[in-house]
Amino acid sequence: MMNNYIQTREQMYRSIREQGMFTWDLTQGQEYALGCCEVVTESFVHEIREATQKIGSLYERLIHSLQQGSDELLSELGIPREAFPFCRTTLPLSFITAVGRFDFACTPKGIKMMEFNSDTPTSVVEAYYANEQVCRFFGMENPNHGMEIHITRAFRQTVTAYQESGYSTDTKVFTSIGGHAEDEGTAKFLLRHSGIGGRFVPLSQVGISLDDHQVCYFDEGNWHPVDVLYRLHAGEFFAKDQTEQGYPIGAHILQLVAKKRLAMINPPSAFVAQTKAIQALIWSLHEQNQFFTTEEHKVIETYFLPTYLDNEFCGKKPFVKKPILGREGGAVTLFSAEGEVIAKDGEGEYKDQMMIYQELAELPTIEVETMKGPYRGKLLWGCFYVGGQASALVTRLDREITGNLAYYLPFGYK
Repeated sequence: MMNNYIQTREQMYRSIREQGMFTWDLTQGQEYALGCCEVVTESFVHEIREATQKIGSLYERLIHSLQQGSDELLSELGIPREAFPFCRTTLPLSFITAVGRFDFACTPKGIKMMEFNSDTPTSVVEAYYANEQVCRFFGMENPNHGMEIHITRAFRQTVTAYQESGYSTDTKVFTSIGGHAEDEGTAKFLLRHSGIGGRFVPLSQVGISLDDHQVCYFDEGNWHPVDVLYRLHAGEFFAKDQTEQGYPIGAHILQLVAKKRLAMINPPSAFVAQTKAIQALIWSLHEQNQFFTTEEHKVIETYFLPTYLDNEFCGKKPFVKKPILGREGGAVTLFSAEGEVIAKDGEGEYKDQMMIYQELAELPTIEVETMKGPYRGKLLWGCFYVGGQASALVTRLDREITGNLAYYLPFGYK
């Protein structure tokens, strides 16, 4: 049985690899993309997209308001001071992120939103490309079919908004950390489907000309100006990035966006939305019956998990402790109602950040075949929110905490 699985999986992903767009089905020598296809219903997919659309609209109204907030408010949300002018930069856009992703738990109490990866989400290629190929291999229908057009529309609208705001948009560069297959592959995939043209340049070849305060990229011995920069590099990393000589190059780049010297995608509003302190703010406003409309309060009651900046759960309910700008399960700890540790991320990359406390969501457990044999894991759903529109879905499977090496599980309609 296992040999059949391994042979089928290799046959499928070898063909996908050869096409050159999804090459990390094995990551760090371990199986990442599973060689099977989970069956879902159209009603289930519709339900997650409907939740995404409603939550996204709520976020948009709030984030546009928060961008005008005081330094104290931005600081309380965990935004680095170096990024304040960047975060206050607004564009004539209805949406707050060109490419974002909400993560959901399908609990006995219904679909619950766990967090919003609004700034630099990955799993893009899996959702918009690999899922189509796997569905085709198994003779199934892909629920994400044709949704690449959402990416094109969002990027074009974002560039147009920068143009209308007085930014130059001639030279376009897509960047990520070089040599990282997933990040580089994701940036190149977005370049291919952005509809705006441009080229990929590793982040190490992006710099600043101090003479004319212009972001540039290095190629063939020369520096060339950059007008539009798509960066698969988190805003909080930019805020702290320094050269080997200690120059705060990242903060300078963010300042150039605020000064209309650089158009950046995702836009500044996406970074504001990234902090999980927003979820605590939303829940607090909901409990106080403030800011939101009656319909928005219903959305919060239906899809949000109680979330606080202080621990309101110990002795009452199981809960999760998360860093506000953490990713991939980093420094996440799950606790029982009595405060005992259920599971803990061992990497702790984000352990020094401000934390939120969120009611523990019960993820469904499923069993799948893997190259190592049967595996029982917790299933997490993601739905991309692209240019203000609920878009492609993606799934990941892991133990209690969905981490960096969680399995990718394709899905489709029978």
